[in-house]
Amino acid sequence: MTAGNRGRSLIWRVTLPFLAGYFLSYAYRAVNALLGPLLAREFGISAAELGFLTSVYFLAFGVFQIPLGVLLDRFGPRRVNAFLLLIAACGAVIFCTAQSYAALVAGRALIGFGVSGCLMSSFQAWVLWHPPERIAFMNAIAFATGVLGAIATSVPLDLLLRVLDWRQAFLLLIGFNVVVVCVLVFVVPEGSQTSRGESLRQSLSGVGRVLSDPAFWRIGIALLGLQSATVALLTLWMATWLRDVAGYSRAEVAQVLLLVNVALIAGFLGYGRAADARAASGRSVFPLFAGGIAGAAFCLLLLTLGVTTAAPLLWMLFIGSGSVGSLAYSILTRRYPREMTGRVNATLNIFTFSGGFLGQWGVGLVIDRWPQSAAGYDPQAYSYAFGILLCVMLAGLTWLWRGRRLLAAA
Repeated sequence: MTAGNRGRSLIWRVTLPFLAGYFLSYAYRAVNALLGPLLAREFGISAAELGFLTSVYFLAFGVFQIPLGVLLDRFGPRRVNAFLLLIAACGAVIFCTAQSYAALVAGRALIGFGVSGCLMSSFQAWVLWHPPERIAFMNAIAFATGVLGAIATSVPLDLLLRVLDWRQAFLLLIGFNVVVVCVLVFVVPEGSQTSRGESLRQSLSGVGRVLSDPAFWRIGIALLGLQSATVALLTLWMATWLRDVAGYSRAEVAQVLLLVNVALIAGFLGYGRAADARAASGRSVFPLFAGGIAGAAFCLLLLTLGVTTAAPLLWMLFIGSGSVGSLAYSILTRRYPREMTGRVNATLNIFTFSGGFLGQWGVGLVIDRWPQSAAGYDPQAYSYAFGILLCVMLAGLTWLWRGRRLLAAA
């Protein structure tokens, strides 16, 4: 097989199937941004209950990350991802047929558990099939493809909800889920360089090695602070802020979600290219990582102060800057051998989804401290909730900066 044919085969049999899985994962993650008000009205749930319902996806996702890393390194990304996505399909069926709040939570939790391997399996597939100097950009492509899933749940979903109810629309996600599982099982080749020869004790000792690395904690805490704001707001509370503070209609909210997700894609790809260029020239990626967090914090400060002028642009800058979190994975994996990729990425991913869970639920708890009107939530509540997220982000950035010498050397 020539190099060109091998490259095309790699795209069709490896790259696209794993990207499709992460597209699906992100669509499941972001769908409540538009469905949230519909669910709140149908089931009569409060802001805190809506926040918990949406964020339980991140809780189930995060709890499974360390076992996921061990499984990925032992059995490879294809098998693990296909099995987990089958569980996600079952959770989606429970969610879209739910007749109670408890059933919604159970279905959403199973979805989060089931898609918990989509991104990490993609990262591992890139390490197994691509040269090291392309990893940051391949990671960026994966993140960008995931955002296409969020875009699919913005304007396209809003248009779909004009002819279908939310349960019927959810069936389309389930159908796509089943297709991805079949492709992973029957099309994707088995990867090499897994650590199946290791004992379970040896695999867990690798996790211990990661957890004892001071650079891991510096990056992880900063990532948690960043994601507690960007993930939590993008996938739920940005939409209600646009409605309650900026006065946007549902159609206008969907349009802003589309624009913000385009900015997120641009951020992922831009940061990925810049990081690979710096690494190729022997320069540290750390300043890029810290600078992106600082830029996102400044935008969140303006949102906390209630700035609504050019709101779509401000949200685009906030989320685009926050996409720098994608660099955390490539920074950390360069410190470890390839056979530990799954454990390194999955352990770090705990911070991403812990941040998403705590931020999303926490904002709901704060908003519920103010009385709700028929039109929505109290605008003043958002300033307090966003201010708390800003403090968490700045605390993570401060600790990251204090370890800059360690991380720059790495």
